[in-house]
Amino acid sequence: MSVFENLRNGQHYHVFNDEDYVREAHGEFARCGHLCYLINQTDPLEREKLVELERELFNNNLPADSFFTPPFQIDCACRMFVGKNVFANHGLTVMSVGTVTIEDGVMLGPEVGIFTVNHEPHNIRVIFTKEILIKKNAWIGARVSILPGVTIGENAIVGTGSVVTKDIPDNAVAVGNPARVIKIV
Repeated sequence: MSVFENLRNGQHYHVFNDEDYVREAHGEFARCGHLCYLINQTDPLEREKLVELERELFNNNLPADSFFTPPFQIDCACRMFVGKNVFANHGLTVMSVGTVTIEDGVMLGPEVGIFTVNHEPHNIRVIFTKEILIKKNAWIGARVSILPGVTIGENAIVGTGSVVTKDIPDNAVAVGNPARVIKIV
């Protein structure tokens, strides 16, 4: 089983001392860092080149109608699963070593942060992860932070600047820090 699957199953890893983690995860971080650099340095008018580089970043698993607007930083694209017609505005940061699934029709505003990783408090070099799921047609406002283990429901709206620490149900509008549901639409 890969380091990524072990993380999904709750295993903790020392980020420097575990040879398997260093080989697999750091290798993916380097691959993604390089491709994000190339994407972020590409003229926005060179749309075909951007699409080609994004496909490479996602190992050809990015649907043709989904697009991530540069600049962005994704550390572990092999653990991101993106549906159809997904749009991410500029400034996206994703720490996806613990797996991120973004279903069809999701919209991500500028400077959204998606973080699957946390650290043990008594040894900050040891990480563990929790998966994030963003369900169909959710709308995530600008500068929202989504923390490990969160599911955002289908058709949910998360307001600008919110910090999502707990699941948001389907059809809910949530705002604040921490994000709280203020209504169901």
